[in-house]
Amino acid sequence: MSDEITITLPDGSERSVPAGTTVAGLASSIGSRLAKAAVIGAVNGTERDLVWPLEAGDEVSIITETDERGLFTIRHSTAHVLAQAVLDLFPGATFAIGPPIENGFYYDFELPDGGTFTPDDLDRLDARMREIIKEKQPFIRDEIPEDAALELFSGHKYKCEIIRGAADDPTSATESGLVRTYENPPRFIDLCRGPHVPDTGRLGHFKLMRVAGAYWRGDERNPMLQRIYGTAWASKKDLEAYLTRLEEAAERDHRKLATELDLLSFPSELGGGLAVWHPKGAIVRKLMEDYSRDRHEKGGYQFVVTPHLANANLFETSGHLDFYKDGMYPPMEMDNGSYYPKPMNCPMHCLIFRSRQRSYRELPLRLFELGTVYRYERAGTLHGLMRIRGFTQDDSHIYCTEEELQDEIASLLDFVMSVLRAFGFTEFTANLSTKDPDKHVGGDEIWEKATGALKNALEKYGLEYSVKEGDAAFYGPKIDIDIKDAIGRTWQLSTIQCDFNLPERFDLEYVSQDGSRKRPIMLHRALFGSIERFFGVLLEHYAGAFPAWLAPVQVRILPVRDDHDAHARLLVESLRARGYRADMVEADEPLGGRIRKAKLEKLPYVLVIGDDDVAHATVGVNPRGGEVERNVSFEAFVERLAADVAGHS
Repeated sequence: MSDEITITLPDGSERSVPAGTTVAGLASSIGSRLAKAAVIGAVNGTERDLVWPLEAGDEVSIITETDERGLFTIRHSTAHVLAQAVLDLFPGATFAIGPPIENGFYYDFELPDGGTFTPDDLDRLDARMREIIKEKQPFIRDEIPEDAALELFSGHKYKCEIIRGAADDPTSATESGLVRTYENPPRFIDLCRGPHVPDTGRLGHFKLMRVAGAYWRGDERNPMLQRIYGTAWASKKDLEAYLTRLEEAAERDHRKLATELDLLSFPSELGGGLAVWHPKGAIVRKLMEDYSRDRHEKGGYQFVVTPHLANANLFETSGHLDFYKDGMYPPMEMDNGSYYPKPMNCPMHCLIFRSRQRSYRELPLRLFELGTVYRYERAGTLHGLMRIRGFTQDDSHIYCTEEELQDEIASLLDFVMSVLRAFGFTEFTANLSTKDPDKHVGGDEIWEKATGALKNALEKYGLEYSVKEGDAAFYGPKIDIDIKDAIGRTWQLSTIQCDFNLPERFDLEYVSQDGSRKRPIMLHRALFGSIERFFGVLLEHYAGAFPAWLAPVQVRILPVRDDHDAHARLLVESLRARGYRADMVEADEPLGGRIRKAKLEKLPYVLVIGDDDVAHATVGVNPRGGEVERNVSFEAFVERLAADVAGHS
């Protein structure tokens, strides 16, 4: 019939609906539950509001509140409600941008006379937002010419700046070149491409989190704006679960734990992004480094050491000055040229390879260094050990033939996974990053060959992976390994990068079996990523309760009375002689207080020594998280400790 149109659904099936049916109408025709859950639709691959009218032949999928894109829309719409509330409550305020982000949203504002938001202001804004939500204001889409948009937003300079750049900014312009707006009548209109939920009544499961400063367009030369962060979810249950996860994450924050456990600190006198390691933290770091050295030595790697800075010529050759200069510290001008603190170890390893003639018999040549590098991270991006300016990489570079490439990458994946498992991680995913079309060196053929080698290795290993288009380093594609921690967060750690370009730039060659000279292929690989970041992830993963093999103090011995002190010292000496990290706290305060302090330090084992223990060579064992055990022979405990320590490898 002429008054009906045919729509194609995601499974390939077709559905006939009356002409003029909207996305919402299609959802209703499929089922009431789908109609209730629908947030937006994807029409011929483009996201649309539920009121969008469908045409014959459209391919349509319904996006619900449980879909990632549906949740994205909920957060985007909630950001609009926040902006409306700010303009209502703060006369003279202006607004900039308010995008959804992972787990939430933000919006940037400028208050009159350089004003700032207070915690009480967030409470007021929350209340006003809930009033707006209760009003069920519709989100009404419109497209208007640029001059009309400039007049409409004439009182909001940041919006006008966006409008004037709309032709170059796909977030501001529509497909037709007009400027798109969304209105919540009668009081609020915003510049936005959308789409949005049908009305504000679909929202409400949100919380305003904090206020921060943010430069307009992220440029330090521009005005500082007030940024309000919030989170929004599809249900009250999801919101509460997220807030609970945040509380748990806050308790695991490595900066907090590092202070409480006396592991490391960030003295202001050093400058931002630079840490000093205290004795206990340095012990854990040494254990990590020693484990890495041991595994690399057994894996056939050769250890090298390179300087902390180099002449600018080196980084011109490597390409870092062309592609990475903004991430490097400024040069130091010397009598023989400019010198930069190194941001990477790889150029220096290329020099080691090039220092003499190489034969195919030497390949694969695996070089390893615990090399400290320096990167000028912007002050606003610094975050404890997770984003830091000076850090040490367990950095390896493997030079191999093209024939060896596949096996070498597969071997690297085995190596990476076994090390991560040794530190207690069991859930992994991978990302394959491909060429950035605007920021790369080398020809397409080289990139295709390198990308294919990494992809084949992942598939051969059977590791689940996603493709991140355009996210590779300028010199080659890469595999990033993500781990999941104890509370379900994902962290990017290990990296394997395939590089056909640096060997070309440094003119690296080896003599092949037939006597000809050939170019090696170079693999970049870091297991930890950096010692610092990996330490921070470990600290949060274990909430400071390191496994016995990593704990700064593995055993603490507590004598009940001062006449037990001498025996306790003998036990400490015995443990230390066997290679264990043990200490004691003398009986100069009540036993209960000393036990509580040991528990706050998250020690794996606390041993209590009383009269019977001295007489019978026993100990009372207080294992972390376990029941107290009495009259345990000291030697039996040592065997137990040995098994616990050995269990990581």
